[in-house]
Amino acid sequence: MSSADQGSVCRACGSGDLHRVLDLGRQPAADHFPLASSRVTEAESGHPLAMDLCGTCGLAQLAEDDTVADEPRGVEPQALKDQAADAVSRVDAAGLLGGEARGGRTVREFPSPHGGTWIPLLAARGYVEVAGPADVVIDSMGIMHEPDQRSAFAERAAVLADGGLLLLQYHSLAAILRQGQWNALRHGHFAYYSLHSLLRLLESAGLRAVQAWEFELYGGSVLVAARHVGSATATAADGGPAVAAHLCGPGIEDVLAAESAAGVTDPAALGELGRHARDQAIALRSWAAANTAAGYGVYAYGAASRAVPLFALAGLDRATLRAVADASPAKLGLRMPGTDIPIVSPEALVGMRPDRVLLTVPDLYDEVLQRYPSLEGALTIDPEKGVRHA
Repeated sequence: MSSADQGSVCRACGSGDLHRVLDLGRQPAADHFPLASSRVTEAESGHPLAMDLCGTCGLAQLAEDDTVADEPRGVEPQALKDQAADAVSRVDAAGLLGGEARGGRTVREFPSPHGGTWIPLLAARGYVEVAGPADVVIDSMGIMHEPDQRSAFAERAAVLADGGLLLLQYHSLAAILRQGQWNALRHGHFAYYSLHSLLRLLESAGLRAVQAWEFELYGGSVLVAARHVGSATATAADGGPAVAAHLCGPGIEDVLAAESAAGVTDPAALGELGRHARDQAIALRSWAAANTAAGYGVYAYGAASRAVPLFALAGLDRATLRAVADASPAKLGLRMPGTDIPIVSPEALVGMRPDRVLLTVPDLYDEVLQRYPSLEGALTIDPEKGVRHA
């Protein structure tokens, strides 16, 4: 199943019971950053961007995608590195990394287009990276980029050695709902998981979850550990034989309860994301216009894909937001899709002595201020709430 021909069936279960819960109309391709010197065209912002919810398996998903992936490589934020170390430490502390008990210590990682790797963390614990079947298989924020979700889970199950451990991390749909993170929806991101839908996908691949952990990354992320159904290690890990409900592993019931409270399977609850999109776009445009009218120099930090629909819906241009700084060398000399706003280096931003700087990725706040302390007093993560101080 390609991203273009998905049509009206679920990317996970193939059901036609899909409900449109968020429609942002036609937007710029979130991962195609044109040259700053190029002209903005009407066709550039002509890509449909909508989210469907499957009424059968509960997977929230990108409705269609006619874009071609072309994302410049980003720089892994320190927050992601810290969280990865924390995650592996928690898995180790839970006693799930005993590779020698299964006769081997091998690891394989499915990469994410966003960069970063957990391999060094496993190597420090005696694991060796391999290209074939492995005792530990890692996927952190990568599997959401697969148009055919059922096949993607089957692929990961196929390379998981007998008795092995799959570590799969995802941005939580419950967190997206609780915090109104409507711009988590983007081209190239085909699935938005709740544990409710993830358990079904794991089951379709012959896997079962044995434990889950929650993290603050991206406002709320979940790491799930899973094993092949019926493996001796899976039975020992969670104290009994496999059950269809997957409720016997530590942390799993807590995540499911939080998801139920957030309404992850309720089309009406997800429909509220449209209101958040309108409100945030209006607030950002008002903030940028008011500060520009007052004579302040208004900028942003983070040429992230999530900022693309936000800037487009807010109708921002160089007259209201002068430039966006980004640490990725691959994005320098480019512009934000659908706008004439150029992307510059953080050093260039500091040299411009900005009065107001919108941080498009809140997880970067501490790292940005540590590296560029002169931005304190200018940096904000929410125009409605003003500048956040450390």
